[in-house]
Amino acid sequence: MLLQGIFPPITTPFYPDSNVYFKKLESNVERYSRTPCAGIVVLGSTGEAILLSDQERRDVLKSARDAAAPNKVLIAGTGVESATETLRLTEYAAELSYDIAMVRTPHYYKKQMHPANLLAFFRTVADRSPLPVIIYNFPQATGYDIPAELVIELAEHPNLIGIKESGGDVEKVRRMVEGTGHVKQSATVTETFEAVTPRMMATAASSSNGEGGGELVQVAGLSGSTVEKPSSGAVTVVGKMKTRQKEVGFQVMVGAADKLHASLEAGAVGAILAFACIAPTSCYEIYTAWKEGDAELARLKQERIAGSSQRVVGEFGIPGVKYGMDLNGYFGGPARLPLLPLGGKDKSELDRLLSDIKH
Repeated sequence: MLLQGIFPPITTPFYPDSNVYFKKLESNVERYSRTPCAGIVVLGSTGEAILLSDQERRDVLKSARDAAAPNKVLIAGTGVESATETLRLTEYAAELSYDIAMVRTPHYYKKQMHPANLLAFFRTVADRSPLPVIIYNFPQATGYDIPAELVIELAEHPNLIGIKESGGDVEKVRRMVEGTGHVKQSATVTETFEAVTPRMMATAASSSNGEGGGELVQVAGLSGSTVEKPSSGAVTVVGKMKTRQKEVGFQVMVGAADKLHASLEAGAVGAILAFACIAPTSCYEIYTAWKEGDAELARLKQERIAGSSQRVVGEFGIPGVKYGMDLNGYFGGPARLPLLPLGGKDKSELDRLLSDIKH
């Protein structure tokens, strides 16, 4: 499956009493769906997934899926400390027709997280997962940094299609890209080489058959009558969607907005950025300038957000992201304890940092 572009790892809105505010969650997802972002990540670190109950995680996954536009790639954060619980949540995400599972590195028993443990964990999850899997490395939060050499070894698994690397080490990104260069898979894409997922194809087939005007149908229910192959064999038609195949490698995504351009230059294919929750278009402008070969414009766009993104996300964290969302027309609201709201002085600083970043 193709991974590229910018993905906001959406926040989970709460009422003042700390219950999940589902209407605001849906509103945020609908608005992100209208941005140029490639997709949406649900239950990432910015979504406070670790502070939610099992049932809340499931409810958030369903609410976000229902509100998302059908042309956006949906990534579910399903990582739990054990492989068993990770697979249970991944299976539920698959039932909801999510496209990809993002599984963070287990870290609680840090001294036992030897290469053999991590290899066994991710291979077991990838073997049994009904969804393609990307590794999620966030050492600032977990205290564990998966080595590049271990990622390169895991990349051989056909169902491990990439990594979200949030450590901020551009040279590590380069090592992973170079070390996995021999890994090649085929991904379905549109005629313009945008991502296509089984969920999108099911929606296209359903629309073609007049079954619900584009409502989701089971992917297994796609019949040969809705798929036509032109004589050239290069394009497959599903409903009104024309697709083709593209060769992709092990895909490295990054999580540090202040180093986005440098990471793309090092071989990353896109990013899952907490700062994109505040300003998705500002992040996308860096990516698209780079993709179009305009390095100078990409550098200028990077400079515009580098200081504010590092300060807001790296130092103020989720309360800072949520306050920035409130400034830019999304619903941020409060975080859950033990995360406290920002004080007046910090809010004033964020007002200044984000004053010219409104999208």
